[in-house]
Amino acid sequence: MVGIRDAVAGLRATERSVALVPTMGALHDGHLALVRRAREIADAVVVSIFVNPLQFGAGEDLDRYPRTFDADLAALGREGVDLVFAPTVDEMYPTGAVETTVVAGHVGTLYEGASRPGHFDGMLTVVAKLFHIVQPDTAVFGQKDAQQVFLVRRMVSDLNAPLAIEVVPTVREPDGLALSSRNRYLDADGRRAALALSESLAAAESAASDGLDEVLAEAAAAFGDHDGIDLDYLVVVDPETFLPVDEGANGAATVLVAARVGGTRLIDNAAIRLG
Repeated sequence: MVGIRDAVAGLRATERSVALVPTMGALHDGHLALVRRAREIADAVVVSIFVNPLQFGAGEDLDRYPRTFDADLAALGREGVDLVFAPTVDEMYPTGAVETTVVAGHVGTLYEGASRPGHFDGMLTVVAKLFHIVQPDTAVFGQKDAQQVFLVRRMVSDLNAPLAIEVVPTVREPDGLALSSRNRYLDADGRRAALALSESLAAAESAASDGLDEVLAEAAAAFGDHDGIDLDYLVVVDPETFLPVDEGANGAATVLVAARVGGTRLIDNAAIRLG
């Protein structure tokens, strides 16, 4: 890792601040929005590309996860990124098995963590390693992965990591589908079915003034309009704790939804105001 540290030190010799955008590659316009925000808030931008095996469970799509490195480099070049860090698995985990990890805690076992046990421990571990390697002033994440953002922010706070976390709103297709590297798995029918996620969130927003029960009922009903999609979870959480809100709650809340379209798992979320 001496090479990347020297490269970042070289940036710091001429630039005042560094922003890191951690990615797994297969870049789309949502990732590029993070890069553009990083450019706005820092003098130099570093993008990491690493498909992290620790955050994939047995039977998940590690082997088939899209890898488009040449296209990614070209896109980042057009955005004027200063440095791309693309380590191998052996470079990130030189001893193979990883014995020292970051544990995501209780919230890490809920929602995505319940469907993908160990996912958030693996994600936080690699993010912590990237923070130590690059030592950015700011790291930029997307709001589409809301639970990830919550856990990264909490890790930074709990461990007194010396950096800021910047969050960029979810980037969507014109019809509302949140951009995701996994969207490329979808065929035409799957693409139409996937709209149930954004439609459920729109229904939740429309029903927010009527309270929690109505939000959940209307959001769930949106899935009845589409074939070929299976709802995994639909929950309304307190954005400060990421725990489910109580019956009768008022104020800021976040709706989380996940579903499967064939073999493709998709997530989305939206901020609402109950009551």
